[in-house]
Amino acid sequence: MRIRHRLLALAAAAATVAGVLTAVIDQPAQAVPATIPLKITNDSGRGDAVYIYNLGTNLATGQQGWADASGNFHAWPAGGNPPTPAPDASIVGPSNGQSTTIQMPKFSGRVYFSYGQKLVFKLTTGGLVQPAVQNPSDPNRNILFNWSEYTLNDSGLWINSTQVDMFSAPYAVAVQLPDGSTKTTGHLKSGGYTGFYNALRGQSGGWGNLIQTAPDGSVLRALSPLYGVETGALPANAMDDYVNRVWAKYTNETLTVTPFGDQPNLKYFGRVSGNVMNFTNSSGAVVTSFQKPDSASIFGCFKLLDAPNDQVRGPISRTLCAGYNRSTLLVNPNQPDPNNSNFYQASVTNHYARNIHAQMVDGKAYGFAFDDVGNHEALVHDGNPQQASLILDPFN
Repeated sequence: MRIRHRLLALAAAAATVAGVLTAVIDQPAQAVPATIPLKITNDSGRGDAVYIYNLGTNLATGQQGWADASGNFHAWPAGGNPPTPAPDASIVGPSNGQSTTIQMPKFSGRVYFSYGQKLVFKLTTGGLVQPAVQNPSDPNRNILFNWSEYTLNDSGLWINSTQVDMFSAPYAVAVQLPDGSTKTTGHLKSGGYTGFYNALRGQSGGWGNLIQTAPDGSVLRALSPLYGVETGALPANAMDDYVNRVWAKYTNETLTVTPFGDQPNLKYFGRVSGNVMNFTNSSGAVVTSFQKPDSASIFGCFKLLDAPNDQVRGPISRTLCAGYNRSTLLVNPNQPDPNNSNFYQASVTNHYARNIHAQMVDGKAYGFAFDDVGNHEALVHDGNPQQASLILDPFN
């Protein structure tokens, strides 16, 4: 299964590398059952039919496939070249004002939901083809849909509200704890859905070009700035001015990165030399180096800001990616910046992520791949989950 941006690919790995989930399982260990309920509530105000898909990797076997409403796993059959149609994995979702409960198995994957039409999934010899609406010929281009990403394993549930690839149909996620209380994230402020698109349209520099509409003119989504750069909707040099100023600053100053919140004495020190930013450890040895990043590398947190699942380069890269997207590298030479009042204050910044965070009730969002640096992501977790929830929110 292709999940490009590592949001919840493996919760245990994310906890180790990012330090964002450390010390979150503070209750006694409990046996997580084979499935837990997922309650889907439709508060959208729309009359469209809703379709649900639970797709991912079976953590017991490593197979890719889908789960039906009862939580039974079905492995994908072999695909082809050209891609062949995937089996219909859709589950009928709740009508407006109603709720439906299905069973969620131990997966690392996605829960998709679509309005009005079923999504089109195909299989290649390498596995499932995910919707890629940045491609104008993708069969899902004119379907209104979105998804949440989650991992349910023996250590509990991690489920998020993500906008890493696109901002589209609004929703929130929740987990019910053993004491009956609920953790929730992802709700937009009143007027936040329209407010986000209006803000994007009003932002100079081509940011409004990220918005995709249906043939009838209705808004479907806004693409992430990475896809904006890749499709030409956003200028490829969108972040260049900021990068140039960062490069100039750290030619003469030191950028200090403390990548793990629970290891405050572990620091790396960055200095620019020519076209390279070298990072040294406390002994002065170079541990990793980064070429001067382009906008795509920054918005996607990949390529020149690749973040392998290790203990040195990956954590430093995550921190740099967050600093570039939030435009904090010029105002604070100690990263990550803990002061969110510094975020997105530069004129050259990730305005897509900025406007998403601004419209969230709790300020939390996954506006880019490593928005979890500093715990600013829209994620809820519990080690002994009783129920997960997916709330399809109003569009007003």
